[in-house]
Amino acid sequence: MNQPPTLPLLPSDFLWGVSTAAYQIEGAVAEDGRGPSSWDAFCAEPGRVLNGDSGEVACDHYHRYPEDIALMAGLGVDAYRFSFSWSRIQPAGSGAVNPLGLDFYDRLVDGLLAAGITPSPTLFHWDTPLPLEQAGGWLNRETALRFGEYAGIVGEHFADRIPRWITINEPVVLTMLGYGAGIQAPGLQLGFDALPAAHNLLLGHGLAVRALRAAGASNIGVANNHAPSWAASESPADQQAAGLYDNIANWIFADPILTGRYPEALAGLLPDAPAEVLEHDLAIISSPIDWYGINYYNPTMVAAPGHSASQGDGPALIDGHELDASLPFELVDIDGYPRTDFDWPVVPDAFTELLVSFKERYGDALPPVYITENGAAINDGPDAAGRVEDQRRIDYTDAHLRAIADAIDAGVDVRGYFHWSLMDNFEWAVGNSQRFGLVHTDFDTQKRTPKDSYHWYRRVIEANRGQA
Repeated sequence: MNQPPTLPLLPSDFLWGVSTAAYQIEGAVAEDGRGPSSWDAFCAEPGRVLNGDSGEVACDHYHRYPEDIALMAGLGVDAYRFSFSWSRIQPAGSGAVNPLGLDFYDRLVDGLLAAGITPSPTLFHWDTPLPLEQAGGWLNRETALRFGEYAGIVGEHFADRIPRWITINEPVVLTMLGYGAGIQAPGLQLGFDALPAAHNLLLGHGLAVRALRAAGASNIGVANNHAPSWAASESPADQQAAGLYDNIANWIFADPILTGRYPEALAGLLPDAPAEVLEHDLAIISSPIDWYGINYYNPTMVAAPGHSASQGDGPALIDGHELDASLPFELVDIDGYPRTDFDWPVVPDAFTELLVSFKERYGDALPPVYITENGAAINDGPDAAGRVEDQRRIDYTDAHLRAIADAIDAGVDVRGYFHWSLMDNFEWAVGNSQRFGLVHTDFDTQKRTPKDSYHWYRRVIEANRGQA
């Protein structure tokens, strides 16, 4: 695919940003009083992470953040979405605050503001303080309460300097892959018994919204991962499986926040709690937010159990890991589209479909939308001249920005876009093997090299700002 001759255009006041997460870039896991997290423990278990990689050093952003701010300034972004490391600020997940942890984020926030970049932090991006994880993690309601307290600490410290906040990143991934399938930290394989974690993560979100507002913070949202769930066929069994998966992967995380209710189709799987407790929790979970963040990468195709065996395709996989064969659905490949180096299908039209489906499902209950993550794993490295020609990332991003424009034309109020990711980083269970960055990271030398996509994204931002 050749680069389109024109650059994608969004509304003139559209916000342009990039995203990262603390454990994926910071490193310095044992410096300046930071406590261990669930991901430190997960990476220490042999066989959990590809090639034995970890976030121990990652991109060494803890020491190199001025260079990374300069890269963002050169890119011309309006905003930077990063995450606070809970265990860097509050090493035990409760109790004493680590002043050196706050000092680091003071330096980062002040440096961003000096560069004209709006800090847009996420309070929690999967790295649970290890003492809380060992006490049950997000399966334990107490973790949600502790998270609300932590949100208040961070809000009181930064509310005067941070004008945009995100509570929790992708609770669906932590629930399904961390507690349900065991692919990510904490590595449990509970199947549907992981769903209490979903409820407690949502409760933590609501408590954080209230704590941030009490601390004087405003412009608060959440970052949920969403994808259209396509049935593998018209058969009733596949349609039913896709509907169940759609509710578990999408609506169990969006409905409570936006409507104060869980999907009716999941009534039998909801937390086993007295009605008055559930009603109390849902009132907190649905505390009003100012905007809704959507992370999108690709759609999901779902079949009834046994599809792969009957098709001769082998076991159902997600991110290269075999799923529990006892689940009442199976994820199958989507054929006929280009694929990223992570083997994810590239389907921009599904992005438009997803955004329009939110408008149709929630109507006036849907606040303005920001795309808080979108990007592609394209693993091209520097050539002999040091140039990284990642045209496939340019093609992916171009097509997905045009998909957003189509959704806006269809009436969806999308206000901004955060590209995942600023730089190549530690990519969770697949370690350093998958590269999502606009900037190439040499993990041996920590040299940063802006890729062709970095320069292209800068031109997109410039072109959009130059609109009459």
